[in-house]
Amino acid sequence: MYTKQHTIKEPVSLSGVGIHTGEQATMTFLPAPPDHGYKFQRIDMEGQPIIDADVDLVVDLSRGTTIGQGDVKVYTVEHTLAALVGLQIDNVLIQLDGPEPPIMDGSSIKYVEALMEVGLEEQAAQRKFFEIPEGIFYEEKDRKVEIAALPLNDYRVTVMVDYNSQVLGSQHAMMADIEQFVTEIAPCRTFCFLHEVQALRQANLIKGGNFNNAIVVVDKLISDEELADLADVFNLPKVEVKEEGILNNVDLRFPNEPARHKLLDVIGDLALVGRPIKGQILAARPGHAANVGFAKKLKKIMLKLDKNNVPEYDPNQTPLYDSTDLDELLAHRYPFKLVDKITELSEKHVVGIKNVTVNEQFFTGHFPGNPVMPGVLQIEAMAQTGGVLVMNTLEDPHNYWSYFIGLDDCRFRKMVVPGDTMIMKCELLAPIRRGIAKMKGQTFIGDKLVCEAVMTASIVRKEETE
Repeated sequence: MYTKQHTIKEPVSLSGVGIHTGEQATMTFLPAPPDHGYKFQRIDMEGQPIIDADVDLVVDLSRGTTIGQGDVKVYTVEHTLAALVGLQIDNVLIQLDGPEPPIMDGSSIKYVEALMEVGLEEQAAQRKFFEIPEGIFYEEKDRKVEIAALPLNDYRVTVMVDYNSQVLGSQHAMMADIEQFVTEIAPCRTFCFLHEVQALRQANLIKGGNFNNAIVVVDKLISDEELADLADVFNLPKVEVKEEGILNNVDLRFPNEPARHKLLDVIGDLALVGRPIKGQILAARPGHAANVGFAKKLKKIMLKLDKNNVPEYDPNQTPLYDSTDLDELLAHRYPFKLVDKITELSEKHVVGIKNVTVNEQFFTGHFPGNPVMPGVLQIEAMAQTGGVLVMNTLEDPHNYWSYFIGLDDCRFRKMVVPGDTMIMKCELLAPIRRGIAKMKGQTFIGDKLVCEAVMTASIVRKEETE
């Protein structure tokens, strides 16, 4: 799995009909900055409103997942989101000039091919995974639905379906590794049973459905007269049924293609949690309603864990900036250079690391025999970390100084001693205006908050100080 965030190198578009609305639309994927996530934009509406791909914004689950906010709706988002998750793309803006992404062939493969054609671009920010902390379970007894998420340092999905049909029967599908998505899951098309077609039509759905974008499974005897009626419904000269019960002699791409498509839907719906997932998902008889219900439960747990706001730190991970790189950004040297490396950096936040050793010069005279890092130096270390964030917003940071000019709401909650690794996180509280940056700084040792403050910095052009 990628550890850094990715977007796409350039815009790419696809056009086609929406399976449920039947409306023609062009969908354009555009590059987006770190921490942007997935957002849809209805460019056919006044003001071109943007809506987040967020499980809390799901407003309808009639044979697909629809997100909405006020008058803004985007129908059937799951296949599009599955393609992005499967390619490990983190940030993209999806523009639509209609209410629904084009269904293409009923799978995610056309989206995948378009995105792969323009290529991915690595970004200077770490991916923020939701790591399943322990077993999380969801059940709908009336539908015999069970979904579980278990801890795993990867993303693995297993689906079991049972359609009570002689044609399909019970099927299993598994994605053991996210790398399998492109070849094993993305090509799998949506499907429905013949007995559902008329009901879906009466519900004003599948207006854009046909044999080029969906598999219709025949699970009952059908007369020649009914076949002729279906030909009229789909505006075709003739409709036939193969012995195995697939309408119009459509060949399956995999023997268990329906189960694999259900797995695709699970991946797309769980994308609405808002972060890439590390965990093993086990789903029995899933559907969009259950997927979304489970996604809401996952998001609730994720946000509860987020309250600690502890940045992840892996010492084996290559930093974005090491100590030598920081010499180019910070106007500090020994003994006042108090940041060793930067592990995360975006437009709004930064995470820096300081390894505290007994050889620090300040321990010589500060509480001799009982070494404690001075609080003012803890603040200075956070300020220097924030300075990297501020300088990163400039086109040419070498022509500027970043001065620490203000401090509010400072608290020291735990002593910092030799052997500690300070994990320092700074987040902008508002956009930088007129060279003034205000940010919230926090320092953690492990998962314990040891220091916090609101800091203000001033950005000054070097020539103004000469």
